[in-house]
Amino acid sequence: MPQSLNRRQLLGAAAAAGAAATIAVPGAAQAGGSHSSRRVPRDQISVQLYTLRNQLSINLEESLAELREIGYTRVEHAGFVGRTAAQFRAALNAAGLRATSGHVGIPQPFNASTWEAALEDANIVGNKFIVHPFFGQGANGPIRDAAVYRAFAADLNKAGKLAKRAGISFGYHNHHAEFFRQNGTKLTGMDILFNETDNRYVHFEVDLFWAFRGAHDPVDLIKENRGRIKQVHVKDLDINASFADAGDGLIDFGRIFEHAREAGLIEYIVERDDAGSPPRTPADALVTAQRAYTYLEGLRF
Repeated sequence: MPQSLNRRQLLGAAAAAGAAATIAVPGAAQAGGSHSSRRVPRDQISVQLYTLRNQLSINLEESLAELREIGYTRVEHAGFVGRTAAQFRAALNAAGLRATSGHVGIPQPFNASTWEAALEDANIVGNKFIVHPFFGQGANGPIRDAAVYRAFAADLNKAGKLAKRAGISFGYHNHHAEFFRQNGTKLTGMDILFNETDNRYVHFEVDLFWAFRGAHDPVDLIKENRGRIKQVHVKDLDINASFADAGDGLIDFGRIFEHAREAGLIEYIVERDDAGSPPRTPADALVTAQRAYTYLEGLRF
């Protein structure tokens, strides 16, 4: 079908691909281990809709229905795909999905009224979490000025306080630039964000791929910041330091998830940044969603 996806064929292909992935790259985490019974709760598995951005633009309603057929019950949005918040919520309801989380950037410079309008939309959609998606890059490349990070941390606190008032938990999502040292000190940007945000108002959504790309072990992040990592982006790393479907690459997710209680972790969000971008296709994005769900559902640690 030129403008839509054949659900049965795609899901069948994805299931076959997921089975083939069990002969994985050496060092990768494997699903279905026989010596442990801990697992990722199915109702805490989500998917960042940015992964399916091209497919959503073709047919939002069918794409959401396909995610529900895979097994997802929750998603994280990155915008409303040209709909209002109410229209987007209606599409989710029709598919049997909840947008428990959403990526929304805080205004810079910070503006309380603008942010409160975003929080109103978040409540219409039904978000439990609202997450700032990106920081750390300036006009001249990665930010290396601790004062800039400290000012941004103060804005995160302001945003988080208003979010809490609106009944929503506010978080921050990392990439790799936050792990650069600032001003030649021992402090990274991420250190500053953890140290100077108030744990009553700001939690963290750690992108596991980008943490490793920033040369930082997520387990260390958890141990250093107990109780503050409520969400993770589950995204794998291949041998070329590029993206891979969860379970196909080098990241030992089970080793990280063993520390879920220590982290405060309650949402495992599948994502792949290049899914649907050439040479990959919208169909590949659905395969990514299927394979990752199958992997997480079967993972034991």
